[in-house]
Amino acid sequence: MARLADSDIDVFPLCLGGNVFGWTADEAASLEVLDAYHEAGGNFIDTADSYMAAAPGNKGGESETIIGNWMAARGNRDQVVVATKVAKWSVRPGLGADNVRLAIEDSLRRLQSDYVDIYYAHEDDRSTPLEEWLGVFDELVKAGKVRAVALSNFTAARVEEALAVCQRNGLTRPIALQPHYSLVERSEYEGELRDVCQRSGLACLPYFALARGFLTGKYRPGTSVDSPRAAGASKYLEDPRAAGLIAALDDISAAHGVPIASVAIAWLREQPTVAAPIASARNAEQLHEIIPGATLTLSVDELERLTGAWD
Repeated sequence: MARLADSDIDVFPLCLGGNVFGWTADEAASLEVLDAYHEAGGNFIDTADSYMAAAPGNKGGESETIIGNWMAARGNRDQVVVATKVAKWSVRPGLGADNVRLAIEDSLRRLQSDYVDIYYAHEDDRSTPLEEWLGVFDELVKAGKVRAVALSNFTAARVEEALAVCQRNGLTRPIALQPHYSLVERSEYEGELRDVCQRSGLACLPYFALARGFLTGKYRPGTSVDSPRAAGASKYLEDPRAAGLIAALDDISAAHGVPIASVAIAWLREQPTVAAPIASARNAEQLHEIIPGATLTLSVDELERLTGAWD
């Protein structure tokens, strides 16, 4: 287990992304994935109120509802660390205090829980003063509705501003940052954002850890993959570095006898400040491809080869 910053929250070093629940995974498939993840020792699930409002026929909140149904049916709420988010859903947009208060109640109802372990600001809201929304997040922690708060999709400068506001006003300090970060998406995080996390002791919980599926090894020249994310994943094949990276992933996965996706997860897990990469699975088969990444240890040479392949 990995301890998140200076909190009392311990998590499995691979977070299960809930963005596919109610989208590419219906409720039955989602419950199967959740069961398999929990049986493998997993305890950390990431969702948001907006998941998956963008899917045809959905309204939003579907992922939280499925996770809530699962926890209620299994009676395992106290064994699971649930992270959810506010700000990006069109029904509950932004970080205004009143909106956040309504949003957390909606999320708690769907999750069938009286608390959320980690509550994220899903994106920055420059129309709302930092003091206002950080203040209401602090209020939720003191009320017992939230155990810890975190930030997603923030710039380094705004992370530092938020931390300074918390320091000045005695407000609950964020414990984690959720950026877009993977073996093939590094420029956004490796720099000022990572420096802020290191200086401030924030845990990094990166999303799109498998680059929309590209790092599963299924995407290769001349192949066709049946996935709603295929267009986004296939774009990486156009990069001249792709062949070298795929070769490195193939060699290292064969050496360890694990799926390629697990190697990509393990590389990310070994990066400075990273506590638990976030990856999703729409069925149990996909889940078994990523689970070994939570415990796989790569050698220094293997880490350097993967890093260099995409430098």
